[in-house]
Amino acid sequence: MRIAQIAPLTEAVPPKLYGGTERVVSFLTEELVDMGHDVTLFASADSETRAQLAPQWPSALRFDPGLRDAYAPVMRMIEEVSRRADEFDVLHCHLDYWTFSLFSRLHTPFVTTLHGRLDLPELGPVYDAFPHVPLVSISNAQRAPLPQGNFIATVQHGLPQDLLQPRAVRQEYLAFLGRICPEKRPDRAIRIARDAGLKLKIAAKVDRVDQAYWEEEIRPLVDGRQIEMIGEIGDHEKAEFLSGAHALLLPIDWPEPFGLVMIEAMACGTPVVAFPAGSVPEIVEHGRTGFIVRNETEAVAALGRLDTLSRTAIRGRFEERFTSRRMAEDYLAVYRRLAIRQRPALRVVT
Repeated sequence: MRIAQIAPLTEAVPPKLYGGTERVVSFLTEELVDMGHDVTLFASADSETRAQLAPQWPSALRFDPGLRDAYAPVMRMIEEVSRRADEFDVLHCHLDYWTFSLFSRLHTPFVTTLHGRLDLPELGPVYDAFPHVPLVSISNAQRAPLPQGNFIATVQHGLPQDLLQPRAVRQEYLAFLGRICPEKRPDRAIRIARDAGLKLKIAAKVDRVDQAYWEEEIRPLVDGRQIEMIGEIGDHEKAEFLSGAHALLLPIDWPEPFGLVMIEAMACGTPVVAFPAGSVPEIVEHGRTGFIVRNETEAVAALGRLDTLSRTAIRGRFEERFTSRRMAEDYLAVYRRLAIRQRPALRVVT
């Protein structure tokens, strides 16, 4: 198939450091190329891909110090995709609702994967206005606040099978990986580690919007000994970091749409101890790949039962459920269904 992948411009594809959506777009794009499809990636010029790159801005918007209007490059990209739409069998968008109005007027079928939270009250009227736009959720839980959405599939994320491998290192700490913000609850992770008498390493970014939260609420709790902040890490550092952890702590306090960090931990054979918000019950198999807990007391107790879990078995469940090949196959089923439905005379090359 001739497939257009339309990525956010905030980060490169793949991102250099933090960036879940762009990372997933990269994994999907490269897997589709490996499967023999003709893929064009619309992304920032500093992206790296074996697909055909259609560069839209010199660098990821996050790292452009001269950028004043972050919407302008995105609007230009949407227009370029629309002008080239007839070159493709399907357009796969990762820009939330930005493309709905224009792409609904095209002859080329398109589908949008929603990567974020959908429980914001202002979103409802937007989806009311576009009841026929095909949507893909990344977990079933993500859909709940938006029953009027035209969800045609749920496709859970996947990682390249060999991207992260268990390392033969000693487990010496608990891990917190991702972003410092109130909804991720690093404060809970710190209290859990302290109550369990274990060291906690925090590998996380601090966005500008969360700087005050970091300075006022979290930084005073980081002592550099039991609680250590090591900052953002890239994919090449994650296997060592996660393999060296007794468990990944995910004490979230928001409707997590998916949580890529959970399957990154599983790829390394590392158990996940998580609160049951959003997608967590769909990803973590309680008593098999980790423990789902309701409060900090249960989390501490779960850490005492980690020896009942097999790190080899956790890696095995990752390979069975969360590879990028499985993700690509799921998306191809969606593409073919849309292409045949909208262009019934089209011969879709497999």
